[in-house]
Amino acid sequence: MHGRWTINPEQYTTAVRRYRDEIGHLAWAAPQDWMCEPWITAKTGLSVTEHQRRTVTNYLTLREIAPDLPFAPVLQGWSMADYEQCAQLYTAEGIDLTTAPVVGLGSVCRRQHTASAEAIITRLHQHGIKNLHGFGFKTLGLHKVGHLLASADSLAWSYAARRKPPMPGCTTHINCANCHRYALAWRERVIAIPERAPAYEQPSLF
Repeated sequence: MHGRWTINPEQYTTAVRRYRDEIGHLAWAAPQDWMCEPWITAKTGLSVTEHQRRTVTNYLTLREIAPDLPFAPVLQGWSMADYEQCAQLYTAEGIDLTTAPVVGLGSVCRRQHTASAEAIITRLHQHGIKNLHGFGFKTLGLHKVGHLLASADSLAWSYAARRKPPMPGCTTHINCANCHRYALAWRERVIAIPERAPAYEQPSLF
């Protein structure tokens, strides 16, 4: 939206620590990564390489100033070569993505059902990076590559619920955009999606 991050790493770690302490069940947190979609780099005026450098640098900074928080590395890029280049940046800093508990995969949310996204995820698997989290993965994308992801997230359920009446029995809110029941029902529908590859198990929301 702004072409930059509007808070610094210290402010961000303060917020994440509050989420951990006041909400709880924090498994991991994303860094302040820099998306690499062409419309984003056009807004920032920076190259994909610079976005990747800033992503890796921020991850290292967050780990240094808040070692108590479980920040996860995120791979950013647009082409296949970009993602491989980003992985090399982590390797150069001594970060082994093949053993990280989770590795975020950025800049795929609007093309996660495409052949290019499938090829990128498959190639990363071949490089031993199999603990991938897909940001913004909708059901079409999960149908194609869900078996190659350790986890995924999406706001599609909330977006849809915002435009519908509340579920029967939901009497305390005007819609189910932030409703636990609706989220769990959506999750069940996602799990039931037929796959074209060996079945995978959808992890718990928490």
